[in-house]
Amino acid sequence: MEAKIISGTKLREDILDEISEKTLELKEKFNRPPGLVTILIGNNPASVSYVSLKIKTAERVGFKEVQENLNEDVSENELIALIKKYNEDETIDGILVQLPLPKHINEERVLNAIDPDKDVDGFHPVNVGRLIIGKKVIFAPCTPAGIIEMIKRSGIDTNGAEVVVVGRSNIVGKPIANMMLQKNEGANSTVTIVHTATRDLKSHCMRADILIVAAGVPGLVKPEWVKKGACVIDVGVNRVGEKISEKTGKKIPVLKGDVDFDEIKKIAGWITPVPGGVGPMTIAMLMKNTLKSMIARVEKSSV
Repeated sequence: MEAKIISGTKLREDILDEISEKTLELKEKFNRPPGLVTILIGNNPASVSYVSLKIKTAERVGFKEVQENLNEDVSENELIALIKKYNEDETIDGILVQLPLPKHINEERVLNAIDPDKDVDGFHPVNVGRLIIGKKVIFAPCTPAGIIEMIKRSGIDTNGAEVVVVGRSNIVGKPIANMMLQKNEGANSTVTIVHTATRDLKSHCMRADILIVAAGVPGLVKPEWVKKGACVIDVGVNRVGEKISEKTGKKIPVLKGDVDFDEIKKIAGWITPVPGGVGPMTIAMLMKNTLKSMIARVEKSSV
């Protein structure tokens, strides 16, 4: 029997429907919806496309969405002043600065300028600390949060499970490892992180009940590396060529994950596809973080 496919596309729709419903309740109770501001510097095509999708999604769930488009030559001080403006705006619950930034701007200084209680990307050092400690966590980074959601909604038992994370990035590898360690629903696991310097990578992967692969290497994980019945979460999105779209007739990228999907789906119990797996969950969790931010802020103000 082949693995159950965990569709991030389907789960995203369920989550966005839930957010839309909750947004209506908040708007009725507090006379405003959650507010999200997205700040885009320059015209990087990938960034423009990604921000456009964030705007479209925010509008779909009924949020107040503010878009700030800044010139490539904007100064660091001007950008930080804009962030501080929205830190003080009570109608804004989430602030997102689209990365990467131009070379003349210090990314760390900019991200640190965001109010941690409006940091819906979960990148501020305060929120990273909260995540590691496991207390008062409002904003987990969106991609790891999406992975947890996929595992929970698929009914996979994580309690005491052997989890192996392939990759140690600050965006996926480190946070998902910390999240799977926590004594929470969808976690409470035994976690191993492996990386490029790990000896005998295969043997570690073979132990995994849940294998989370975020290495950025197409086809890295082979079928003989996977335990029968394991849950395999493929975070990799690697461009390996181009093809002609049947719908538009235009060239589109060919994407491949970090695992050998076609062969591993014959062994695994659950598996995520690429595309259509973890990717669609990221923006959904950004919306969920913004919703959680408003709830936390109105509860705090009512005390």
